[in-house]
Amino acid sequence: MTDLAAKAAGTLTETAIKAVVKKAKTAVAKRIPTRVNKAAKAVAQAAKAPKKTAKKKTAKKTATKSTKKAAKKSGTRKKKKMARKSSVRSAKKAKRKSKK
Repeated sequence: MTDLAAKAAGTLTETAIKAVVKKAKTAVAKRIPTRVNKAAKAVAQAAKAPKKTAKKKTAKKTATKSTKKAAKKSGTRKKKKMARKSSVRSAKKAKRKSKK
C-alpha cells in the first residue's frame, strides 16, 4: 500500500512541477519586450536555415556515390563469374578430349 501511495504522490508532484514551469515561462515571456523576442526569433531562423540546406546537399552526394560504387561492384562480380564459368568449361572440354 505504501508503494502505491508513494507512486501516486510522485506523479502528483511531477504534474504540479510541470504546471508551475509552464506558468513561469509564460510570465517571463510576457515581461520580455517584443523587439527582443522578434530579434531572437530572427537569429534562431538564420541559424537553422543553413543547416537544413547543408543536410540535403550531403545526402544527395552520398546517395550518388553509393550508387556509383554499387554499379561498379556489380559489374566486376559479373565479369569474375563469367571468367570462372569459362575456365570451368574449358577444363571440362579438356578432360573430355583426353578421355577420347
